[in-house]
Amino acid sequence: MTRLDEPGAAAGPRTGRPRRRRAGTGGRRGVPLPLLLPGLIALVFLLLPLLALLLRAPWRSLPEQLTSPEVWQALQLSLITATAATAVSLVLGVPLAWLLARTEFPGRGLVRALVTLPLVLPPVVGGVALLLALGRNGVVGQWLDSWFGITLPFTTAGVVIAEAFVAMPFLVISVEGTLRAADPRYEEAATTLGASRFTAFRRVTLPLIAPGVAAGSVLAWARALGEFGATITFAGNFPGRTQTMPLAVYLALQDDPEAAIALSLVLLAVSITVLAGLRDRWMTTS
Repeated sequence: MTRLDEPGAAAGPRTGRPRRRRAGTGGRRGVPLPLLLPGLIALVFLLLPLLALLLRAPWRSLPEQLTSPEVWQALQLSLITATAATAVSLVLGVPLAWLLARTEFPGRGLVRALVTLPLVLPPVVGGVALLLALGRNGVVGQWLDSWFGITLPFTTAGVVIAEAFVAMPFLVISVEGTLRAADPRYEEAATTLGASRFTAFRRVTLPLIAPGVAAGSVLAWARALGEFGATITFAGNFPGRTQTMPLAVYLALQDDPEAAIALSLVLLAVSITVLAGLRDRWMTTS
C-alpha cells in the first residue's frame, strides 16, 4: 500500500508518472498589451453610445412618452407590420431554404448569393429597387395596378413588403444551416415507408429544424422591427399608415428629443430581448 508521504503518491492512477496539468489552464493569465488596449477601446466604443442613451433617458416622463398617441401609434404599427413580415418570411423563406439545402440545380450557388444580397445591400437601394419593381409604373406594379387595382407603395402593405425584403434572408440562412446539419436519412426513411416528400418534410423534417426556424423567425422579426431605409423609400412616412418606430424616432429627434429617446429605448429593449433569447444557440462558448 502506498503511503501519502512516499514519492509517487501524487502520481496518476497506476502509471507512476506525475499528472500533467491540463493544457490551456495557464494560457489566459497573461494578456498581451497590444491586444488588451485595442480590445478595451473597442468595448468602450460599442457600449458608450448605449450607456449614453440610458443615462440621458427621461425616466420620469417615460411612461407619459410611451403612452402618447403618436408614440403608441408608431409602436402598434411596428409590431403589426414586423409580425406580418415575419409571417411572410416564414411562408416563403422556409421552402426556399429547403430548396437550397436539399436539392441540386444549376446555379444554386448564385441563387444563394442573390438571396443573401439584401443583407449587404444598403436599405435605401432596396427601397428604390422595390419601387422600380412594385411601384405604380414598376415592372410588376404597373400590371398589379391595371389588372387588379392594387397599389403597394406608400401603404401599410408596402411597409410589410419592405420589411420582409430585408428580413427574409436572416430566416433563410438560419433555416438552411439547420437543414444542412440535420440528417437527411430521416426524410429518406419516411419516403421509403410511403410518405410523400411534402409529408416527410411536414412530419419529420420540420420538427427536427424547429429550433432553427424559431431562431430565424426571431432574427427576422427584430430586423423587420428596426427597418428604416427601405421602408421610408418604398412606403413613405405617413403617421398611422406607414410611420413605424424607426421612422418616428427620426422624425421626433427634430421636434421632441425625449420622445425619440423613449422610442429608442423600446427598440433597445427589443434587441436585448432577442439576444437573450438566442444566447443559448449562438452565444455559448465551449
